[in-house]
Amino acid sequence: MTVNASPTEITTGATDAVLVIECIVILVCLRRSPRGDQWRIGLWSWVFGLLAFVSFLGSGLHGLEVPHALRKAFWKPLYLSLGMIVSLFLVGAIRDWRGPKCAKMLLPWSIGLGCLFFGLTEIATGGFVVFVIYEGVAMVAALAIYSFLAATRRLGGAGVMALAIFLNLGAAAVQASSISLTMVVPFDHNGLFHLVQMVAIATMGMGLMRIVENVASLGPPN
Repeated sequence: MTVNASPTEITTGATDAVLVIECIVILVCLRRSPRGDQWRIGLWSWVFGLLAFVSFLGSGLHGLEVPHALRKAFWKPLYLSLGMIVSLFLVGAIRDWRGPKCAKMLLPWSIGLGCLFFGLTEIATGGFVVFVIYEGVAMVAALAIYSFLAATRRLGGAGVMALAIFLNLGAAAVQASSISLTMVVPFDHNGLFHLVQMVAIATMGMGLMRIVENVASLGPPN
């Protein structure tokens, strides 16, 4: 395999690689937190770990000239991971809203939902469109949850999480568009999506660390 000849594919692959590093840094910070609900930390660690994995695959798929058969094969674990990320994200939001008992009860169902999404991408044409709808519904629900928690001041850091989700939805809108831009190097819609997503993920990491610290200061999880 050689480096992709398209300049925009190279920048997209490079921004994916930056996302890998960013997700790993946040994951390590969460795991090294000396306090907090370990179940919550473990759940979000899976989210960022899978995000790092998806970004790693994306970096190779965009940055390198990958044979068609291999590219098609790589999309299978990528879609499965994306499905799990979205469902686990929603469980994390529900945990912050309804508590650990409800979240633990929903966890097996969320894993099943992620697998169901993967199955739909296997049998339906336009797998990316299926993902956009699936992600959009889950992210809007999570945005509503964290906006409510922030408005009612029930959870410190919820406002930061709501902002992160809003930025992520904005990033998804950029990816679904056809815009392109040159900032020293050329970016297409995928590269610009990654740039916005970097800000969204950094904001999310700050929100989660604030939630972990605030909840730990209140004592054991309820």
